[in-house]
Amino acid sequence: MLFAVIFTDQPGKAHVRVENLRAHIAWLELNKDIIPIGGSLREELGDMPKGGLWIAEAESKTQLEELLKTDPFYIGGLRQRYEILHWSKANEERKVLL
Repeated sequence: MLFAVIFTDQPGKAHVRVENLRAHIAWLELNKDIIPIGGSLREELGDMPKGGLWIAEAESKTQLEELLKTDPFYIGGLRQRYEILHWSKANEERKVLL
């Protein structure tokens, strides 16, 4: 199943993002089969991120939620909240690599 996961960061926790960024990127690389697309969200280019977005493919929401709780950003207390939504592609046959 495909999912979009939207994260909101805790206000005032930018230092957690900076301190854990390398570990988070390495973690994403280890889990690239489940989370092939991930990145930060910001209001303006150059601003500190306010959250993140993943496009993921997992067996269930439960599997994805258990995995995200092992993310260094989550463990470090960066995430204020997250939402896991089922996602449907508009064109199933179209394969895109970003």
